[in-house]
Amino acid sequence: MMALCRVARSTRRLGRDTRGVTVVEFALLIGPLAVLLAGAFDLTYRSYVLSVLQGTLSDAARRASVEDPAFMADGDTTEERIKAQIRDRLSAIAPGADPQVSISNYYEFSGIGNAEKIMTDVNGNGRFDYDDGDCWQDANGNGRFDLDAGREGLGGANDVAFYQVTMQIDRLLPSHLFLGGEPRETLSAQTAFRNQPYSSQAVPAVLCGVAS
Repeated sequence: MMALCRVARSTRRLGRDTRGVTVVEFALLIGPLAVLLAGAFDLTYRSYVLSVLQGTLSDAARRASVEDPAFMADGDTTEERIKAQIRDRLSAIAPGADPQVSISNYYEFSGIGNAEKIMTDVNGNGRFDYDDGDCWQDANGNGRFDLDAGREGLGGANDVAFYQVTMQIDRLLPSHLFLGGEPRETLSAQTAFRNQPYSSQAVPAVLCGVAS
């Protein structure tokens, strides 16, 4: 009987004992908190690298818009020089990044990402119909109507050069193991500058289809 009483008293004391509760609560919270912090650090790192990438691209594109651009990086082509400049600027914060640079040019800003301009829409359907004799502004000079009015390269005087960069970076922390996704992220940046008017801009020809 006395043994049962001692067990009962011990059980009551154990029920009132709150020592170690904080450790248990911390153990329950530390996992989700660590995942949230890892995701936040990763997002902040990504935003910072993207900001540096965008700033470096804009600076390089501004240099390339003049007639005889001077770069702080080596390379045989403008794309190679911009790529080298980006790699140098990001070497401390995103080592191993390999930016891919592409440059296209347009007659005007409104042409970026758009089809060549229809000058005459014979049947008024809002689409280009070669067989109806519709006319279009051959902005890229290839003799056919295109859904992208751009040409490769920097272009000439007063042309709008459109620069695009894509690259992959390693995540700062392995948050993808808990939140999903890939161990590497793809970043992209774009900018457009009009080339300086060091000569007259070539005006695109207007061509027409052949009515059947």
